[in-house]
Amino acid sequence: MGHREDLLEGAKRCLLEKGYARTTARDIVAASGTNLASIGYHYGSKDVLMHQALVESVEEWGAGLAGPEEADGGEPAGDPVERFAAVWDRILRSFLEQRDFVASQVEVLGLLPRDPELRAALATVLPEGGEGLVAVFENVPDTEVDAESARVVGSFYQALLTGLMVQSLVSPAALPSGGDLVEAMRRVLSGTVLPATAHGPGEERAGGGTPAP
Repeated sequence: MGHREDLLEGAKRCLLEKGYARTTARDIVAASGTNLASIGYHYGSKDVLMHQALVESVEEWGAGLAGPEEADGGEPAGDPVERFAAVWDRILRSFLEQRDFVASQVEVLGLLPRDPELRAALATVLPEGGEGLVAVFENVPDTEVDAESARVVGSFYQALLTGLMVQSLVSPAALPSGGDLVEAMRRVLSGTVLPATAHGPGEERAGGGTPAP
């Protein structure tokens, strides 16, 4: 590898070991075996290099989501509901196995409001992230995901992903399973989130009339 690739690998290593905000240019130089001048020559600044390291670390994590059946190009067994649950189980396992990666991603979320350059860098790849998630769940190449599906469904997956990342750091033992997520969606969409006994006689349900006697 040349210095450009060495710097990127060093920055990705620092991202996991030290976090985004605590990584210095000298940390990257030490991790990559290069020199300070190389950062400016190849990337312009440490921040640009770290932006690239952040994006590539997410891409590498996403590439690792494919199970053996997907990697072989075969269709997984089961219906879409079963696949939804199975893919989330795989994602949730990765959160527990790659806690340094998850911590680096959650840290960056807190920096976004005060770092417009970081925000702009991630905004450019956000649509691709939604596209990639749809591709994983549908077991198709990214090129088969249309822009509207990436925007609507991809945004839904990204919202779940972000929230579950945070939860995996705060209370990993309380993480739901893929089956729990399916059950939650079923209850929300059918209007049966709460048991019938949770509504007193004559109480109005949100968005509906009074229960039948």
